[in-house]
Amino acid sequence: MTEPIHDKIKRSLQAAEGLYHRLVLLVGETGSGKTGVLRDVADDFGTSIININLALSSELLELTTKQRSLRLPEILSQITDKSQSPVILDNLEILFDKELKQDPLRLLHSISRNRATVASWNGTFIGGRLLYAQTGHPEYRSYDSVDALLVCMDGTATIDSEKDNKKAGQA
Repeated sequence: MTEPIHDKIKRSLQAAEGLYHRLVLLVGETGSGKTGVLRDVADDFGTSIININLALSSELLELTTKQRSLRLPEILSQITDKSQSPVILDNLEILFDKELKQDPLRLLHSISRNRATVASWNGTFIGGRLLYAQTGHPEYRSYDSVDALLVCMDGTATIDSEKDNKKAGQA
């Protein structure tokens, strides 16, 4: 029997407690069901999901373009500080907006330094590379080094591959 994805996220959160960045990314393409999984995880922990697009856009509305890029990390931190642990983030597309001049993964790392964080990632994890959008898209991002635990909507998880690696090392 295959372990449900929300259980893999919960195991990943436990494993992340000992890491520098306590970040778990739920990776999947648009329409793959990430929000439903995040709802299950939020229910299990008695917390709520923060819709980053909605929360940030209302805070950035009155600022100039330059102020937005300068103040975004601080505003994001303030928004997430109000949440219970684990912090659960969905709808991160605004973080990839080129006009904001931000590194979305770096922003997530900063949030997860002191608190366990689960964030949806609208993309794929292929060949050891975390991708957002398609090559040529203005918001395209590719990361070789992620420094986070990943749970993919196809059922794969870095927590599983670490367990498999430990078993192989013991054999």
